[in-house]
Amino acid sequence: MTTTSAPQPLPSDLDIARAAQLRPLEEVAAGTGLRPDHLEPYGRSVAKISLAAARDLADRPQATYVLVTAITPTPLGEGKTTTAVGLTQGLVARGYRATVALRQPSMGPTFGIKGGAAGGGYSQVVPMETMNLHLTGDFHAVTAAHNLLAAMVDNHLHHGNELGIDPHSVAWRRVLDVNDRALRNVVVGLGARMDGVPRQGGFDITAASEVMVILSLATDLSDLRARLGRIVVAYSFEGEPITAEQLKAAGSMAVILKDALAPNLLQTLEGGPALVHTGPFGNIATGNSSVIADLIGSRMGDYLVTEAGFGSDMGAERFFDVKCRVSGLRPDVAVLVATVRALKAHSGRFTVTPGKPLPPEMLAENPDDVRAGAANLAHHIEILRSFGVSPVVAMNAFPGDHDSEHDVVREIAEAAGARFAISRHVAFGGKGAMPLVEAVEEAAAEPTDFRYAYDLDESLVDKITDVARDVYGATGIDLSPAAKRGLEQFEALGYGEFPVIIAKTHLSISSDPTLLGAPRGWRMPVREVRVAAGAGYVYAIAGDMRTMPGLAKHPAAERIDLDADGNITGLS
Repeated sequence: MTTTSAPQPLPSDLDIARAAQLRPLEEVAAGTGLRPDHLEPYGRSVAKISLAAARDLADRPQATYVLVTAITPTPLGEGKTTTAVGLTQGLVARGYRATVALRQPSMGPTFGIKGGAAGGGYSQVVPMETMNLHLTGDFHAVTAAHNLLAAMVDNHLHHGNELGIDPHSVAWRRVLDVNDRALRNVVVGLGARMDGVPRQGGFDITAASEVMVILSLATDLSDLRARLGRIVVAYSFEGEPITAEQLKAAGSMAVILKDALAPNLLQTLEGGPALVHTGPFGNIATGNSSVIADLIGSRMGDYLVTEAGFGSDMGAERFFDVKCRVSGLRPDVAVLVATVRALKAHSGRFTVTPGKPLPPEMLAENPDDVRAGAANLAHHIEILRSFGVSPVVAMNAFPGDHDSEHDVVREIAEAAGARFAISRHVAFGGKGAMPLVEAVEEAAAEPTDFRYAYDLDESLVDKITDVARDVYGATGIDLSPAAKRGLEQFEALGYGEFPVIIAKTHLSISSDPTLLGAPRGWRMPVREVRVAAGAGYVYAIAGDMRTMPGLAKHPAAERIDLDADGNITGLS
């Protein structure tokens, strides 16, 4: 059997990005409908897009809306971001006006083990260093706004607690955009009497903040301000919710976030427009870039390609059931990214450890190993079809892949009713994505029958059950007594018509990270429920979710540095 080929070896992502000849942003924006007065430059290669653009472009035709998602992720990474960028570059090369919309990377993973999230090879968003490190400071604004509210909670307790907050009910932790396991659980208020009221607290990573989700879902400044006011930080001794509005914190938070609500304009390696904005966590939050970026991007040309975090059971379900409800936009196509090595991992025949070389036998040609993991691919196709969206399986091809293994993936995809395309965008940029472009064109020409997984007027229990059963494949859910009481309380407080998000592992379609492939015959345990009233959803916790990651023994931070000329080294 032959193997697919690519230039060997590719330069590093950083070297490729640094060699790019960037276009002036006014030139990138030309033809999209964005005027020079819509752009607020941040240096030479990044700009904020004025919120006025959403209004000024509203009468333009709506772009074909393409979602990029993936099979269940493995520690290897399946390449959603680079596929989204490569597809967009291919669409531009095909003659379309196409824009890609992505989440902003968190610096926690950038300095941890995951590295940056600007794409890879010849399908990246540039400038890569700027995108992965600070960008325009939106994450810092979220951190500051979130922590201002935390400070005002403790200040209220210190100054007499007029609202009657039960200190044991305070759920508003502090945040930081750094992986730091030592801060997961802390005690605040220690010291002298004037140092505050001692209580247990902790830190989450900034991407896990409800403020980040609110920023991603807000449609304008008024909506942002209203959502911030609805944040529930604690409960009174009588069981009533205590909000940011009651603490008189929401106005100042909105002021801090005013500029952060504007999307960021960058460009792909091939000079097409890229919108990078917000970065909510993918397992406990929505895992999608901002509504406002998509509202603007959907009027900038012929295609808007947007990415959702983790697999279709996670980011894509939330894209459909939460983000689309807020934006009013409806997807035309869903691209499902898969790799041969990920499907082999889902066979259960190999142990893959982050940061360590792959087992040699995993790289050997073996179509049976691919077929053994293909149930995961078929289930994700089924998920996308259940929402009434045409699926296209994008095989993100790697050097060393075998044609016989690609043939198995094609067979599984087409048998499940999906189109299939092999894409070599990492090695060849937009040219390498042309088969995927053609498959997306064909799928976009088909009528869609978009639908949600549940109706908002269903009970919260029924909504959670619908997702667990119809998306994940569970036979049902098992509520703990605390979760049952919580759902009843939320219904009584008026949160019953909220959509739901299920906080679970991203490593399995199920709630058990050890169950690979497409598990059946299992029940989903819900141990706790919480309300994100500002973001506008209830989330059910089905597993042990870490909202503050730790660093590996040898994190990327050990390798990132500056050379004598001030150039960044070691960033990946």
